Amino acid sequence: MDPAENYLQIHFDPQYLNLKADLSKLETLVRAVCEKFECSNATVHIAIVDDAKISELHRQFLQKETTTDVISFDLSDEFELGRTFQIVVNAEMADRQAKKRGHNPEAELALYITHGLLHNLGFDDLSPEDAKKMHETEDTLLQQLGFGIIYSQNEIQE
Repeated sequence: MDPAENYLQIHFDPQYLNLKADLSKLETLVRAVCEKFECSNATVHIAIVDDAKISELHRQFLQKETTTDVISFDLSDEFELGRTFQIVVNAEMADRQAKKRGHNPEAELALYITHGLLHNLGFDDLSPEDAKKMHETEDTLLQQLGFGIIYSQNEIQE
């Protein structure tokens, strides 16, 4: 392959043994999000872990003593031709939240992956305005790809 040619590589590392998701559907999601934001020259690594593993990473990289739904890293190097993203999602939390909110764990996991990917693509959710824009984008993408409106549904039911 010509190094200047666009490519999108997606690698899943499903470490959570009770995973309730179709990785091919999640790969389609990642491809669609990257295409929408013109990020066709990238490598995306997605680790699907449990509470214990993501808590360990949350402590190690963000100095927080809690579990979380997603942690994302942009590992791109200014000398690389493409971008490199590492996204870690908590499938154990997705199972709990999906059960609590009455939708399927795959859709909740899709939300976490989309959220992490959007962070890597420049979105932020620190201010209320930025969070609103990010979450509306998540809902639009997830609905278009057949997962439904997950973020807004989460907020309404809390």
